[in-house]
Amino acid sequence: MPDKDLISMPDKLLIPAPSIIEGPYSDNFLLDGRTSLTAAPGTESTERWLRATLGAAFGLPLPPAPEGTAHCLSLRVDDTLGPEAYRLTVRADGVGIVGGDAAGVFWGAQTLRQLLGPESYREAPVAGPAPAVPAQVVTDAPRFRWRGLMLDVARHFMPKGDVLRQLDLLAAHKLNVFHFHLTDDQGWRVEITRHPRLTEVGAWRARTKWGHRASPLWNETPHGGFYTQDDIREIVAYAAERHITVIPEIDVPGHSQAAIAAYPELGNTDVVDTSALTVWDTWGVNPNVLAPTEATLRFYEGVFEEILDLFPSTFVHVGGDECPKDQWKESPTAQARIKELGLADEHELQSWFIRHFDRWLADRGRRLIGWDEILEGGLAPGAAVSSWRGYAGGITAAEAGHDVVMCPEQQVYLDHRQAPGEDEPMPIGYVRTLEDVYRFEPVPPGLSPEAAAHVLGTQANVWTEVMENRSRVDYQVFPRLAAFAEVAWSALPAPGERDFAGFERRMTAHYARLDALGVDYRPPAGPHPWQQRPGVAGRPIEGAPPIV
Repeated sequence: MPDKDLISMPDKLLIPAPSIIEGPYSDNFLLDGRTSLTAAPGTESTERWLRATLGAAFGLPLPPAPEGTAHCLSLRVDDTLGPEAYRLTVRADGVGIVGGDAAGVFWGAQTLRQLLGPESYREAPVAGPAPAVPAQVVTDAPRFRWRGLMLDVARHFMPKGDVLRQLDLLAAHKLNVFHFHLTDDQGWRVEITRHPRLTEVGAWRARTKWGHRASPLWNETPHGGFYTQDDIREIVAYAAERHITVIPEIDVPGHSQAAIAAYPELGNTDVVDTSALTVWDTWGVNPNVLAPTEATLRFYEGVFEEILDLFPSTFVHVGGDECPKDQWKESPTAQARIKELGLADEHELQSWFIRHFDRWLADRGRRLIGWDEILEGGLAPGAAVSSWRGYAGGITAAEAGHDVVMCPEQQVYLDHRQAPGEDEPMPIGYVRTLEDVYRFEPVPPGLSPEAAAHVLGTQANVWTEVMENRSRVDYQVFPRLAAFAEVAWSALPAPGERDFAGFERRMTAHYARLDALGVDYRPPAGPHPWQQRPGVAGRPIEGAPPIV
């Protein structure tokens, strides 16, 4: 629990760091039985959230009251503040949150919760009355409009309740995009009613590689699961209440063995016996990719029709990464399609595949986004890029006038290990410490101002090959997500000039919040014994990651 000095100095409490704090002043506000809640039109979601969270944490009803009532929490929209901006005013006789839109009001409520101490993150009262909050004014706005986390639920399925919890954790850090990686070689996780075998067959695998793919170990317990369409509707609605957009990802034309195992005709049947394929049980880049046929296009159009009905997001992610071309090179059907379309090679064939769905989505008022491999063979007009292999793909796309989300694996892949040494569980990739993430800069130097305007924002990615459950995801994601959230939200100086020591001091208060939320984060001193995985191989990469 933070000490009284921290509580009296809000700049030592808040993550992400706000733009301006005026105060603290001598007066204090007490959240207690006298406190009521008034919500102007457009703030209803924050009104509901405050009663459900602060009301539960402190055992308070927070009854509705008219504007101007003493000792009131007041919520209001003022569009002169700008998108997602807010102003939080704390006085002895009440608290006012004014947002540039409904989302801004909600982010202001997140700041108020932080000021109320770690007890505000519990689900029932444990420590008596809420602490006094010093009078102050916090004025704040985000740097980027896309502040995201990608969660892979294909490699290891995460039950619906854990997904909802993840959305709460994103909201607590003012992150507003949840990229939902729903399909891969190892599992198909969303119900598609016209193609029931996608979940009857594609959602389940007989066993799972334990550790990195080079590990000799296996978990022989069958693994799987999927979300019904009503589950998805619930997840999307829950996110929307927290001003989070859910971006679905259906991976094509690679990373598709689970779909091919369910419907063998989707694969390159003139090259391999696709009827013998099962949902993949190990990791890596899989050679079994979709066949570039009209039947495959019609099948996935049917899939995307149902996806569009479930997800209202403007963007739909189609993957497009790590699609080996070996089967297409050997396939008479694929070669005939290349010749028919007048394409140069298999790279242009993949571009044709992606362009088809770019047009298909655009015709329905949506936008395609894909991993930076969609640049190969020509970028589809109107498509946006998730730049994962480094900065280069994002730079190329942005300079060509395409929107970009920066998520370079060398910087913000949270499956990468957090420290050197054998104690890190199943260590993957480069060491990316809390400080490394804090010094990540989404907009690379040298990008022209016109191109920089196409950087929508940034995203941290969580691939779950070596994360078998929620606790392992917690360990890999936290506390680094707190540093990432500050990078995405706050107007920080250049990486080398950032005050990491100050951030660490603020993390003292934030660890107490994470404790109250039950997050199994990596402690600063290293993993607890039960967080380690001795004897299970990872794939650590030594040295500093390249800047590419």
